[in-house]
Amino acid sequence: MAQKNNTTTVKDIKYYKKKFWKLFFYSSGAAVLFFLLASWGFFGKMPSFEDLENPESNLATEIISSDGVTIGKFYNENRTPIKFEDLPPHLVKALVATEDERFYEHSGIDARRTFGAALKLGADGGASTISQQLAKQLFHGEGSSFKLFRIIQKVKEWIIAIKLERQYTKNEIIAMYFNVYDFNNYAIGIRSASKTYFSKEPKDLTIDESAILVGMFKNSSLYNPVRNPQGVKNRRNVVLSQMLRSKIITQSQKESLSNLPIKLDFKLQTHKEGIATYFREYLREYMKKWVKENKKPDGEDYDIYTDGLKIYTTIDSKMQEHAEEAVQAHMKNLQQEFFIQQKDNKNAPFINITDAETNRIMTNAMKNSERWRVMKELDKSEEEIIASFDVKTKMKIFSWKGEIDTLMTPKDSIRYYKHFLQAGLMSLEPQTGHIKAWVGGIDYKYFQYDHVGQGARQVGSTFKPFVYATAIEQLGMSPCDSIIDSPFMIHKGRHHVTADWEPKNSDRQYRGMVTLKRALALSINTVSAKLIDKTGPEAVVSLTKKLGVNSEIPVQPSIALGAVEITVEDMVAAYSTFANQGVYVKPQFISRIEDKNGVVLYEPVPDSRDVLNKDIAYAVVKLLEGVTESGSGVRLRTEGGGSGDNRWTGYPYGFTNPIAGKTGTSQNQSDGWFIGMVPNLVTGVWVGCEDRSARFKSITYGQGATAALPVWGYFMKKCYEDKDLLVSKDPFERPSDLSIKVDCWEAKKVIDTTIVAPEEELQNEEEFGL
Repeated sequence: MAQKNNTTTVKDIKYYKKKFWKLFFYSSGAAVLFFLLASWGFFGKMPSFEDLENPESNLATEIISSDGVTIGKFYNENRTPIKFEDLPPHLVKALVATEDERFYEHSGIDARRTFGAALKLGADGGASTISQQLAKQLFHGEGSSFKLFRIIQKVKEWIIAIKLERQYTKNEIIAMYFNVYDFNNYAIGIRSASKTYFSKEPKDLTIDESAILVGMFKNSSLYNPVRNPQGVKNRRNVVLSQMLRSKIITQSQKESLSNLPIKLDFKLQTHKEGIATYFREYLREYMKKWVKENKKPDGEDYDIYTDGLKIYTTIDSKMQEHAEEAVQAHMKNLQQEFFIQQKDNKNAPFINITDAETNRIMTNAMKNSERWRVMKELDKSEEEIIASFDVKTKMKIFSWKGEIDTLMTPKDSIRYYKHFLQAGLMSLEPQTGHIKAWVGGIDYKYFQYDHVGQGARQVGSTFKPFVYATAIEQLGMSPCDSIIDSPFMIHKGRHHVTADWEPKNSDRQYRGMVTLKRALALSINTVSAKLIDKTGPEAVVSLTKKLGVNSEIPVQPSIALGAVEITVEDMVAAYSTFANQGVYVKPQFISRIEDKNGVVLYEPVPDSRDVLNKDIAYAVVKLLEGVTESGSGVRLRTEGGGSGDNRWTGYPYGFTNPIAGKTGTSQNQSDGWFIGMVPNLVTGVWVGCEDRSARFKSITYGQGATAALPVWGYFMKKCYEDKDLLVSKDPFERPSDLSIKVDCWEAKKVIDTTIVAPEEELQNEEEFGL
């Protein structure tokens, strides 16, 4: 009986052994077949060898300043790749310690973790390696929630991970993973995340900052530093514990870093945020044309949103920041005064216009609005659209104290925004034509019209130097020549004028004999009119065109007083010709364009031409220096409080170096200008409301010397304090064989000892906080 039982037991063992090996054989075969079918694409397309070489990803075009700072991007996905060597070691080590401790030991699949996860039925996660996570990110995203599909997806991840390991080094895989991960808030890839959350390059991240970003790999939506600081702190400390476990940091470091608060320098990297927003939009429009004219080798157009171009610009990031700070500082305070002056105006912010004119302005604004466009596309009638502008709705509106949530009708919001003073500033290096700073308005998010390259405005007295330059060139005059300031009339028919024209001085005074230098310093209208009468307006227009002004200029004597609309960009370029010894250099804003591999696609050729001989250009510079020595720009020479009869007190500039410049104010003080020059930098500033009928009531605040000059002064003060910028304080270069008399000693003595009444009323500006 025992023998029979033993025989049965042996048979059972052989039977089950046979069953086991059969099961093992078929299971193994099925698994191999399953893997083969997956790799052949039976369960969906698998990436080819070429796909692995060039994984599809939208690469942002990067906009880089002249000092090497990324100032913006064009993108569908905000992704800018970074090389492994540009990643700080502690960031890499933190990732490996947290996500895949045996990363450098396995070949794409960590067998130990995978087996452990299988035993626990995935309760502690899927045990994915960094290579598997990269495979998922690159080729098929998050996948399906159905279990069978999830198994298929996991198998595909394994296969792709193994291929990635064969094709790339470990360091390349690490870099790719950092480059493709979505960190939320428009930040795809570690470089975008570093810039978005901490406003720095990855190489500058501290250990705790690196731990925060590595912690986000678990779930960037859940561990979002902006929305969930406590959760992010907890997750960061988990990463720090992993770093301690892997002996990357010490116990004392871990304890110290764990106690740190979450400290962000959060700046969204969107098209409407960051610095140089107006310039970036101007550049975008330029690039749209550029890609049509500069094709890829295969004849296709470049895509500025996905091809990863690098656009190296002439903008200096520090100078740009100083320019934006200057506009913000002055405009914020000037706006307060504007609101005060509009309190009793029933038709605010419009002054001296009829109801019909007001209705026309408001109707045009409605028709140009996004609301009108959208409703028109929905086939709404004009009556319905107009009615919608009188319905109160929730909205966010701009204010200098931050965004305001309010309930307001769209029509009221239009009138509200009409109150805001706008500004345009451009700064140019005259020798190269390189644009160094560009501020097209006060806030691109709310006011997208560009007042540098897009909006031409009446230039007022800033046009007068073109008249004086023509007189010096055509009539052989010098800054020291004298002319009579007296009543003057150009009669009908002369220079094609249609009626007698008798210009008046702004202060209604006449000074008798004055030098040209004093006449320009005081912006005397009769002198400008007499000069253009002698040269003829045709000669002035001709010179202005040679100076790069593209606007239509009427050929009539009244242009001598600035009844001409010109952009800030053109005015700054024209003035730069005087600073550059009579050579006009067309403004440039691009240094070169490269593709994603660093191949140079475009380098502009400087466009320059001789306009004036250097003696005449220098003579104009000396004329313009008179404006800041004794004219409406004299406030640039003072600093701090004054005493006694000193009427120019309270200005914080105190410049002692040579400055050439000119203020300008248009009719009814709708436009205020100041263009100032030092030898290696020319900067123009315009200030005014969007509509000319929205303005200050008096010239006190609407004049260029009060509205625009302080922006220039604040900007230059910041530039001089920034020693990296090397903005010149030297005199303008004097031609060695100067043939024009420019040193008007007797006239200068008179100017320096006389309290003058310049073109615009001088106003103490202490209340502006500048």
